[in-house]
Amino acid sequence: MPKVIAIDGPSGAGKSSVSRIVGEKLGFLHVDSGALYRIMTWLCLKNGVDVSDQAAIAAFAASAAIESRPVAGHIAFFVDGEEPGDRIRTPEISANASKVATVKEVRDAVTALLRSLVSFGDLIVEGRDITTAVFPDTPAKFYLTASAEARARRRRIQDAEKGIADRSQEAVKEALLARDKLDSTRRYAPLRKADGVFEIDSSDLTLDETVAAVLEKARSLLAPSASRGDS
Repeated sequence: MPKVIAIDGPSGAGKSSVSRIVGEKLGFLHVDSGALYRIMTWLCLKNGVDVSDQAAIAAFAASAAIESRPVAGHIAFFVDGEEPGDRIRTPEISANASKVATVKEVRDAVTALLRSLVSFGDLIVEGRDITTAVFPDTPAKFYLTASAEARARRRRIQDAEKGIADRSQEAVKEALLARDKLDSTRRYAPLRKADGVFEIDSSDLTLDETVAAVLEKARSLLAPSASRGDS
């Protein structure tokens, strides 16, 4: 049976960077669940779906076709045989993704797709409902968090590296807190700490230190003796 490491946490907590590196070290395929919600948003906008109309989004989600396959250590997603690439990373997609992601039918479709990925092998999956809704039975459940200040600082650095650092750190912080509220209060699959989750606060940790903490705990949790309940 393929193993799954599930990592949840708020925006800017470092889930993507940590998950990619841990996946490389363990030979697990990295899965960015957020990319699927961005693809759904991109497809809605591309097809003229009103993203303020939940019924329209739900109807469209039933017919949206997204393919997946392993590529260079991660699961890549394709639409009509092509990866959307940076088209799902635009400000327009970012501004509308949360509207699409709150629709139950979209979340159900994404959850089903994510669960099907175990057919490709061991996975490390990051998102906001992976430990609670998608893979709640995996023993390797993590909640990666950090202070709002630390997350805003990191996001500003990421934005600068992408050439889009057009907001102050305070503005970035306010946006992150607003997203936190939206994620934690949505009706379907809200962001929360799952029972039995291993929490890591990376506010004062380097990336290497956070990766090391996840690796150590994941190896322990996924060891054969751990699954049998041996000491």
